[in-house]
Amino acid sequence: GNSARSIIAEGLLRHLGGDCYRAFSDGSKPKSAPHPGALAILAEKGLDVGFAQSKSWDVFAGVDAPQMDLVITVCGNAADETCPVWPGHPHMAHWGIDDPADASGADAVATAFAIAYARLHDRVSAFLALEANSMTAQMDAIRAIGDME
Repeated sequence: GNSARSIIAEGLLRHLGGDCYRAFSDGSKPKSAPHPGALAILAEKGLDVGFAQSKSWDVFAGVDAPQMDLVITVCGNAADETCPVWPGHPHMAHWGIDDPADASGADAVATAFAIAYARLHDRVSAFLALEANSMTAQMDAIRAIGDME
């Protein structure tokens, strides 16, 4: 739905990666807006949420779309879903995270978003800590990050 996990991951990479990376998020069936819980956890952690909008992956399939070097899926079952063919055939990795938007009740929602944020923060941090080798040489390490708890 491009309303929670990928929005959090995009915000983290934009914040922690600085000018070294351009981060984008999208989804196969985007919601009309980011989940309030995603915006709340990002704001609580001091991250700018001005970038956040739910959008379809079709936005990145056109001729004028930015070229992707690496696409990381974060939904819980994306490894088993059909994903689009990305122009330029970027490297792919899957870092599945349970969907915090599935939680109900104020306390459960806050807890679910805190857990998703913490796991994504750890994974983005691990990604940024990798040595600056070629992307091909790093792909095993990038994919292994998806197994982090």
